[in-house]
Amino acid sequence: MDLKEIQNLIKFVANSGVAEVKLEMDDVKVTIRTTLEGNATETTYVQQMPAQPMLQQAVAPAAAPVAAAPAAPAAPVAEESKYVTIKSPIIGTFYRKPSPDKPVFVEVGSSIGKGDVLCVIEAMKLFNEIESEISGKIVKILVDDMSPVEFDQPLFLVDPS
Repeated sequence: MDLKEIQNLIKFVANSGVAEVKLEMDDVKVTIRTTLEGNATETTYVQQMPAQPMLQQAVAPAAAPVAAAPAAPAAPVAEESKYVTIKSPIIGTFYRKPSPDKPVFVEVGSSIGKGDVLCVIEAMKLFNEIESEISGKIVKILVDDMSPVEFDQPLFLVDPS
């Protein structure tokens, strides 16, 4: 699905008067939400599923000989294992604020609930709100504001307790 098809779909949904449309194809998921009061507010999520080459990359390092790892890095890994990592569902530019003059969505130490907006990722001129799938407390923000992010890149560490 290319950008023009997505834009045409957004226009069609906006003119049809429906509140939400979800479209899932083989490798693309699109969700479009509009308000019915006539506001121009549109939220569009576009997610492309990873292609097969990503799987091959993950298999290749496993074939390499494994060297003994020092015990020192094991402590931070064990400490972070109790946290849930929220990852980027798309490729784009990470923004902590809805706009330059607004406050950030979340800070370290912020309590979040399921469905709370954590950040915005811009992809192909569309601003996609990234919502939390869990409740908890933000422990660490792993990406700097206005920096590019990749698919499945860790964005936040959350303490679910």
